[in-house]
Amino acid sequence: MNSLLDIHDLSVERGGKTVLTIDELSIEKGDVLAVVGPNGAGKSTLLLTLARLLRPKDGKISFNGGQAETESDTIYRRRIALVLQDPLLFDMSVFDNVASGLRFRGLEKRKIQPRVEMWLERLGILGLKNRRATELSGGEAQRVSLARALVLEPELLLLDEPFAALDPPTHKRLLAELTSLLDETLTTTVFITHDLNEAIQLGRRMAIILNGNLRKAGSPDEILNATNDPEIIAFTRQ
Repeated sequence: MNSLLDIHDLSVERGGKTVLTIDELSIEKGDVLAVVGPNGAGKSTLLLTLARLLRPKDGKISFNGGQAETESDTIYRRRIALVLQDPLLFDMSVFDNVASGLRFRGLEKRKIQPRVEMWLERLGILGLKNRRATELSGGEAQRVSLARALVLEPELLLLDEPFAALDPPTHKRLLAELTSLLDETLTTTVFITHDLNEAIQLGRRMAIILNGNLRKAGSPDEILNATNDPEIIAFTRQ
């Protein structure tokens, strides 16, 4: 596989303080990278930096072989999709929420409906297409948020703790469904979580961030069997 993202010597500051440093990290096309670590470790800072909602102080991020910074924010953001912990849905129908990004990007009207309905069906919410977003349960709203992201067929999907606010049965079911969808579509994904079990289930590779530093990246087995870093051992075996 070819690399989609390459990060080198990254340093990100917030409030004048360095909150994230990454010496080197590569994400292959079609990979699902679960970024795991305790709350406040710097995981969401990485995601916001990849979404260009934060600017790094130093370092280089290459996207699909080109330096990401050379593209305008608008062009770059059309290549990615972001799903947050709390779904930010418009006060309109489920269908219109999922279609909104395609309309913004100027897709022909005749192509929008079948594409939206395909993703609504894949996320199990086609029957809700005419319901207003304000009438949805938490699990339904997160499915709409995922459909709105995946319908764009992004080169890079960014997920920031998307299951954290869900009740356990909904959490388990949606995590399993998303794992299958990402396996099927080979959508390159960065998945942020503090839940090690989530990371093991969804991630084909894992990266662990502790105290603002990327400490190790590799297969789940490589992370779980890291025996030369006491802080990684303490986190993975707690």
